[in-house]
Formats: sequence, structure tokens, C-alpha cells
Amino acid sequence: MPTFFEALSELMAAGRPLVTVTVVDVTGSVPQDRGAKMIVTEKGLTFGTVGGGRVETKAIAEAQQILRGEISENTRFVQWNLNKDVGMTCGGIVKLYFESQNVGRWRIVIFGAGHVANALITLLSNFDCAITCIDPREEWLAKLPKSPKLTTIQTNDMPSMVKSLPDDAFVVLMSMGHTTDKPVLIEILRTRKFPYLGVIGSEAKANILRRDLADAGLPAEAQGAFHCPIGLTIGTNHPYEIALSVIAQLIQTRDDRSRKATSRPAD
Repeated sequence: MPTFFEALSELMAAGRPLVTVTVVDVTGSVPQDRGAKMIVTEKGLTFGTVGGGRVETKAIAEAQQILRGEISENTRFVQWNLNKDVGMTCGGIVKLYFESQNVGRWRIVIFGAGHVANALITLLSNFDCAITCIDPREEWLAKLPKSPKLTTIQTNDMPSMVKSLPDDAFVVLMSMGHTTDKPVLIEILRTRKFPYLGVIGSEAKANILRRDLADAGLPAEAQGAFHCPIGLTIGTNHPYEIALSVIAQLIQTRDDRSRKATSRPAD
């Protein structure tokens, strides 16, 4: 059986959102000692225990509130009187420390697994992010760097994946070409709104895409709702230089959103 830290390391390496719960102090009659630990994921208790019964049930519920974003703090101390707060017959007091990991992680979705996508994923694997790459070509997906941060999806119907993407995803389209990027872009602009949406290509491709959107009956504002060309205007056409410029633009967009969120006046 793995130790707590072995279980934690495995989940962390896989990028799984989790909350660790530690008994940091006790008074009186309690079901566990100081230092007891458990790991909670979206599925519930994954490892360890902080006492079982009602106190553990309440702690698991609290941890899952953190995972769902209902509690905004990444760390949290609670002190419960087991009789008054938990409904247990023992009259002790337990103090718990909650700490979340991989919660609210930066999520990046890439349609396409070609040379530039490979370079982009190679660089992004060094960042604190979760990457999804979608492509119909199994052999190209197999060439991508191996990383616990990367999820690959092989499908011949890439537009069908749009509905399942998380709302906070930064989405980059760099598939085999215009004919495969276009239907994904149209599906996104018809049905979703993401914090970042970019399509690899030149100004000429951007003009063609705007005509395609008009022909598809999308409103005029959709023509300005995506980046094309993508990336900052630096570097050459080398795949890694393109990838670097795209990452710079993704970071710029992420940080602009963060600044706007923190500067928003209170209601």
C-alpha cells in the first residue's frame, strides 16, 4: 500500500485536482490523532482518514466545495466542536487544515497535432497548465511529448468536441489546414465563448475565415472574436518561434483577465 506522500505525488503528477486534509490539533475525545491526513478528489475520499464517521463526511464535503470553486480559498483552517458542529456524541474539538492542489489550473485546448502544435505542447509542458490536444491522426498524436499534463483525444469529428470543452479553456486551432480549422471555428462561434480563441494562419487566411463566417450566417461581431494570425509579432516561422510567440500571447491574455478580475469594484 502506498504512503500518503506516494499517493499525493502520483495524483499531482497526473494533474488531478485534489484537496489534502490534515488534523493539526485536537482537544478532548476525538476519533483521530494530530497529523492524520487524507486526500479528497472530485470522486470523494481517495486516500487516508481524519477519523471516519460524521467528521470525515463533513470534511470530505468541505473539500469538495473547494474543488467545485464554491469556496475560493486555496487553503483553509476549520475548528469544529464535534458535538455542536458535527453532531457526534464525543465532546472533543478538532482543527483541520485544507489545502487544494491543481484547482483552477490554466487549461489550454489545441486542435491539431502537427509540427507547431508539437512545439507548442513541448514548451507548455513546462508551465503550470493542463493541455488537451485533439486530432484525427493517431500517428501524429503519438509523436507528441509525453507529459502528465497532456491529454490526447483522437477523433474524426473535431467540431463535436467543442460542446465538452471547459468554459475557461484557452483554445488554439492549428489543425491540418483551413478546411479542418473552419468547421471547428464556426461551431465555437455559434455555441461557445472562451477567454482566448486563436487560429493559426496569415492575414489572407483570416480574411477567408471572416467570409466563411459571414456565409455561415454568423453576426458581424464574430469576425473579430478570434485571433488570426496568432501570437505576438516576434520571431520567424520556425515552429518553436511560432510556439513561443503564441505562449506569450496566451500569457498576456491570461494576465489581462486576471488584472480585470482583481480590479473589478465590489458590488
